[in-house]
Amino acid sequence: MSRVRSKDTKPEVLLRKLLFRKGFRFRLHRKKLPGTPDIVLPKFRTAIFVHGCFWHLHDCKRGTLPETRREWWKSKLEKNRERDRKNFLLLNEIGWRVAVVWECAFRKHGQDSKEHVISELSLFFRSKDLLFLEIPPAANATPNLDSTEEKENSGEEKEPMAEIPK
Repeated sequence: MSRVRSKDTKPEVLLRKLLFRKGFRFRLHRKKLPGTPDIVLPKFRTAIFVHGCFWHLHDCKRGTLPETRREWWKSKLEKNRERDRKNFLLLNEIGWRVAVVWECAFRKHGQDSKEHVISELSLFFRSKDLLFLEIPPAANATPNLDSTEEKENSGEEKEPMAEIPK
């Protein structure tokens, strides 16, 4: 595992190039922020984490446990997920918004996926009400929707706010 890189991974470098090309300026690996985000946009008070599907147990085909030493791997990878969740909450508490871009987001549709990721992030940067964004969203993540009774009583549609995954 000593050869597994935590910085400058291919998906991270690709995302940095896309952000820079679109005119976004950022800082890398701010150690003073919880979780040391991969990319930090101080102007938008946004921290971006680029997660590998295996290492953070994403709900895709790459996020599966190895066949050997399953209990050890499960324990290790679950600790990663719990640490991520704790860091996301800490960042939210100190006024930072969090975006997670999964490695598989760039693998699905080639150039279209790159455009999709950058457009989703652009909208997130400029929105003021969302605190968390996940690209692509986890299959088990449910948006935090208001109850249907409240919507019927108010007569207006409310925007769903993404939740930090459990």
